[in-house]
Amino acid sequence: PAVLVTVIIIAYPILMGIDISLQNVKIAQVGAERLPWTLANYEEMLTSSEFWQAVWVTIKLVIVVTVLCTVIGMSTALLVNQRFRGRTVARLLIALPWAIPAVVAAVVWWWIFDSNFGLRNWLLVQIGILDAPMAWLSSTWGAFVVVTVVLVWKGYPFIAIMLLAGLQAIPEELYEAAKIDGASSWAIFLYIQLPKMRGVLTIAVLLRWMDSFLIYAEPFALTGGGPGNTTTFLSIYLVKLATMQFDLGPAAAFSLIYFLIILLFSFAFYQALLNVGRGETE
Repeated sequence: PAVLVTVIIIAYPILMGIDISLQNVKIAQVGAERLPWTLANYEEMLTSSEFWQAVWVTIKLVIVVTVLCTVIGMSTALLVNQRFRGRTVARLLIALPWAIPAVVAAVVWWWIFDSNFGLRNWLLVQIGILDAPMAWLSSTWGAFVVVTVVLVWKGYPFIAIMLLAGLQAIPEELYEAAKIDGASSWAIFLYIQLPKMRGVLTIAVLLRWMDSFLIYAEPFALTGGGPGNTTTFLSIYLVKLATMQFDLGPAAAFSLIYFLIILLFSFAFYQALLNVGRGETE
């Protein structure tokens, strides 16, 4: 039964997608005659400037979001791992951005960056950084910055929570021995905390990296992929092909290419897990 369910839910849609990707299908029609197989959809996709633009924008976003989420998540985990009054409340607040639905978060940030009534413009004008309100979502680099800020704000709690769990697993005796030897906070981080969290950090970063390829709701709700194609990521490009332009053949071809890209990262994630397991065993 498990194999049958897997075939129905996973294998059949993949085979159907391969079949559609090899045909010139615009809109799915029940009972329509089968079209001859062709590689035109893949050729069109690989020679499309819009496709490579989406690839470049996605790579930039994934790298920037992953790096910033890792740095901010690590800093936050180290901060809330300290003993201070209200630490429990602070730990709960860390998970708040992660728990907010994506569309709700996007709408809130859209109002924050609004050119006429946004809080961000008001603050920047008040402290003298801007002379006049800026249209963040209408400018090329401004829209990318806004999308990046929202995704980092939404994504760093996951890494922070993962790393906090790793910090909690470090024996207290190691800290006591380091303090007796006169180790500084930086030395404790480099030689105790970072090596002990290597496995958790690898898993958290790889998961954040892979999840960044699937992001859709926040950038689409904020910019719709604009202005131009500056925030049209691969996920948005795929949805536009399938549901707005009704190019089902190229959309199926692109989805398979996208599937292979994610599959490669999944394989890398699996190998990293195996390496982490071997390291812990040794």
